[in-house]
Amino acid sequence: MTNLLHILPLLLLLLLFSSLSTLSTLAMATTPPHQNPYNPFSLETPSQLVDLAYHMGPVVAASPTNLYLIWYGRWDAPSQSIIRDFLLSLSDADGKNSSSPPPAVASPSVADWWRSTACLYTDQTSANITSGFTLAQEYRDAAYSHGTSLSRLSVQSVIRSAVTGYPERLPLDPYNGLYLVLTSPDVRVEDFCREVCGFHYFTFSAIVGVTVPFAWVGHSGVQCPGMCAFPFALPEYIGGGERNGTAASNNLRALGVPNGDVGVDGMISVIGHELAEMASNPLINAWYVGDDPAAPTEIADLCVGVYGTGGGGGYVGSVYKGEQGEGYNLNGVNGRRFLVQWLWNPVRKSCFGPNALN
Repeated sequence: MTNLLHILPLLLLLLLFSSLSTLSTLAMATTPPHQNPYNPFSLETPSQLVDLAYHMGPVVAASPTNLYLIWYGRWDAPSQSIIRDFLLSLSDADGKNSSSPPPAVASPSVADWWRSTACLYTDQTSANITSGFTLAQEYRDAAYSHGTSLSRLSVQSVIRSAVTGYPERLPLDPYNGLYLVLTSPDVRVEDFCREVCGFHYFTFSAIVGVTVPFAWVGHSGVQCPGMCAFPFALPEYIGGGERNGTAASNNLRALGVPNGDVGVDGMISVIGHELAEMASNPLINAWYVGDDPAAPTEIADLCVGVYGTGGGGGYVGSVYKGEQGEGYNLNGVNGRRFLVQWLWNPVRKSCFGPNALN
């Protein structure tokens, strides 16, 4: 099937992801899986309907790849620690020093999740997506250098401020670097909570100086937990914003959070989503469904809401439950547990994660 959207135009109404009309920014949409009783792009079983194609562009293959983290706004240390531990869990080696021995992490791990699917994608040189990440440097913009209300384009200006700051700054790393901008709960970003929970794209040299892949993810704990922290909080139309294991009036129950923070635990899966798509489609010319790079469906878009076997259509799938009822499917460093959506596996031609039952 050469163009799924032309054959099935009604699928457009069910897509959970949108792109920025002007900049073609690829975004994680806010629509929770429950809103659509059937999402044909969340396929946990093998499907030939998905025409995922390679469009000849590069993937992120540098090993290790340097992650540059920008904390925009006021962040507390516990929230930062959760996110930092997730990023450090992506590699088998210590994310602070890739030559260190691998930390002892129980399976299935975050590194298993990345290696079992994301690393299977290659570019035209047969180079696989990297399996090694280093948390190279962090930058704190607690002074809100561009205010508390950002446009999508101004996220690039946040990066420019981080790489030109004084006396501390991030390096410009166009060959080995990925930049991740995380906004605090009080920062409003264009389309956040209405259309997107996060997005990725690449910087414009006119703004930043060079072209580098970047992603933005917002903290939804105050603004829209039912939309962007699902399934740790329920959207109002089915549960009145109930969260953290509490039952709604219709007896639906949000999952308990594995790290005690609805907003940050919800961010983790969005961060994983955007990292996977940034690595497989960094310049919007590599791996995606369809022929139009302005409206692609990428490897994480295909599996929105699928966290375990049987997932899809509003059911997260078979996941683990902790002693206090917290839901998770992956283990990380420092004893952390995370709930992260599955990715499209190009070999199995289905959504897959290392916690699969078969």
